[in-house]
Amino acid sequence: MLFSLSVQCQSLKGANAPAYLDDVQQELKAVFPNNKRINLVFHGHSVPSGYWSRQEVHTLESYPHLLLTKLKKEYPHAVINIIVTATGGEFAEKGQPRLATDVMPHKPDVLFIDYALNDVGIGLERSRIAWEKMIEEALRHHVKVILVTPSPDQRQDIGDPENKLAQHARQIRELAARYKVGLADPYAEFERIAKEEGTIAPYMSHVNHPNEKGHNIIAEELLKHFR
Repeated sequence: MLFSLSVQCQSLKGANAPAYLDDVQQELKAVFPNNKRINLVFHGHSVPSGYWSRQEVHTLESYPHLLLTKLKKEYPHAVINIIVTATGGEFAEKGQPRLATDVMPHKPDVLFIDYALNDVGIGLERSRIAWEKMIEEALRHHVKVILVTPSPDQRQDIGDPENKLAQHARQIRELAARYKVGLADPYAEFERIAKEEGTIAPYMSHVNHPNEKGHNIIAEELLKHFR
């Protein structure tokens, strides 16, 4: 690892949310002709691409597009590109080599990484190595990185802090702290919802895919970095 020996650990919340994207926020506030296009790239498995319901794929109700709608309300003068390089069924080891071919050519201003839901299948160690490689490559290109904890899988007991998804969420928080990059933590928010409401079913379209209501939870967590 390029950074693991030299980067000091901080709070498991990662980089301070209001400050980490300060330079991006300033660009978003700029008015033509002094503004520039901001590219937000979402790299991961199927969730950023939308959700499946009644044989339909709901793309515009996915969290990248919901985030765009929220950002335009905050920054009406901004030119924002939403670019989704996510691939259904993919886990971090498969997505990591695609960073060079599918992500970096878009010249992202901010890169969101969301693989934990599928990384349960390859385990913590293999997942960690792949995430580290992606983070390090993005940082070499001076790209701001936001790590995203998973949305729920109803086959995992969200009330159990030791379930597999919870373990991956903890690892992502640790990576955000170690590399001093941004963290969006929808898993913690879904945990809170499950505790308060007794179920996450109203937020799910499928056993392991959120519906629009669930995607909105994720979008709100990402939005915290832009306020």
